[in-house]
This record gives sequence, structure tokens and C-alpha cells, in this order.
Amino acid sequence: MPPKPERRLLGDYALLVLGAVLVALSADLFSIPNQVVPGGLTGIATLLHYTTRVPVGVTTLAMNIPLFIAGIKWGGGARFALRTIVATVIMSLAIDFFASRVPCVTTDPLLYTLYGGLLDGLGMGLVFRAHGTTGGTDILARLMNRWTGISLGAWLLLFNVLILGAAGLMLGWEQALYALILSYVSSRAIDLVQEGLSYSKAVVIVSERADEIRRAIIERMDRGVTVIRGKGGYTGIEREVLFSVIAQSEVTRLKRMIHDIDPRAFVIIGQVQEVLGEGFRRLEVY
Repeated sequence: MPPKPERRLLGDYALLVLGAVLVALSADLFSIPNQVVPGGLTGIATLLHYTTRVPVGVTTLAMNIPLFIAGIKWGGGARFALRTIVATVIMSLAIDFFASRVPCVTTDPLLYTLYGGLLDGLGMGLVFRAHGTTGGTDILARLMNRWTGISLGAWLLLFNVLILGAAGLMLGWEQALYALILSYVSSRAIDLVQEGLSYSKAVVIVSERADEIRRAIIERMDRGVTVIRGKGGYTGIEREVLFSVIAQSEVTRLKRMIHDIDPRAFVIIGQVQEVLGEGFRRLEVY
């Protein structure tokens, strides 16, 4: 039974809050004390903090206010902007709240780029999973895409290049390179939260003894199999092609089983990002 709309909405906002707090902690524990400038408006606010000592959170929130207004007017309405406003306000307030209450964990470049990026990416991934953003250049890129037709990704890349370029000029190019590493780790962590960590494999099998292999997969491994009608591009011979998804730990067992039935079988084994449904994780919509 799917979750009730009220329960799903509550879960989304819980993810927004948790994600925003994790992003703030990443900034206060790793980025800001080590003069590593993240992307987006938080990066601009961090640069201003180094030169004027104004709080990063307040500056981030102040720069976002006109973007919120523009986003509501031209970017999808109040309903679209509400979750972004909630996430951005919480993140901005949390950055200033934790600034004097949590210590800098490390000054080692390897550690603060790795763990700072990981924590930032986990937080951003949770916010995205709850259908929100942390504002800033995300909103600006959406508006520029709407007005110019140039892709969202191109605008985000341009903004981040400009911010990292400013960081390089003000703080040194070494710090800008560290920021680039942190941003890469963050992006990989976002993908992990969005797509999941998979330990499954997709298998395609072409064999003259496909029916025997199909029965063996179902009966011995208790896995489902889809039978696809295929035709050889060179020979023109029609035969059955088997498709199945198995756990990574079952790969060796499957290969041995296929070899025992048909050593001449053609087998393709590929990585699966996420598997939802019977025999695996339950299908859920976030």
C-alpha cells in the first residue's frame, strides 16, 4: 500500500531539514575554516566572509531573497519554490548557528576535501530527493535557461567556473583546486543518494540451450527470467535471449551453472544502478 500523501509530505520535509543541516555542517566543519569555497551563492558568501567577516549564512540568505521572488514569479510559482525556501532558510541559519559551536575537524587537504564533499553531497542529495534545492545558482540557472534556451547544466557550470575563478584570484589557485575536488566528491555523493548503492547485476544470455538455462535460473537460483525473441544479425537464426537480474554474490554461481549447461553460451553481465520490485528492494516513489 503506498504511503498516504500527508505521511509522504512529512517525510519529504524531514529530508529537507536533515539535508540542509548536513550541508551546513559540511561548511562549518570542513569548508569555511580551511578557506575552501563551495559552488553557488554559498561560495560567494564564503568569499565575502573572508574579506569582510560577515556571517556566511546571513549573506547567503540575503542573496537568495531576490532569487526566491524571481523564482516564484517566473520559475514555477509558490508551490515550486516553497521547499527550496524551507531548505535554504534552514541551511543559512544552521551555517551561522554551528559556526561558533562546532570545531574545525581537520586541516589536512585530503581529509577536508573528501569528508567535506561527502557530507555536502549527502545533504544535497537528501534535499534533491525531497524535491527541493538549496536555492542560489540553481534558481538562477533555471531562470536563465527559461530566458535564453541554453541548458541548465551549461549555466550551472558557468556560474561555478566564475566562482572558483574568483576564489583562485582571492585565495590562491591551490585552494580553488581543493574546492574543485570537494565539488567532485559532493557530486558523486549526490548521485549515490539519488540513485542508490547497487550490488546487483543484469545478465543477458544467448544460447542454443536457453530453455534449460532458464529453468535452472528459476529452479536453482530462485530468480526471475524474461525471455526475449532474438534474431542473429549475421546468421538470421531466431533464438531465445534470456534476461535476468541477480545479486552480485550470485555471479560466480550463475557462470558455473551456464558453463555446465552450455559452455558455448554468449553471456553479458552488466552493473545495475538500482533494482526495485519483487525479489529486491520495494518500489517507492520519493
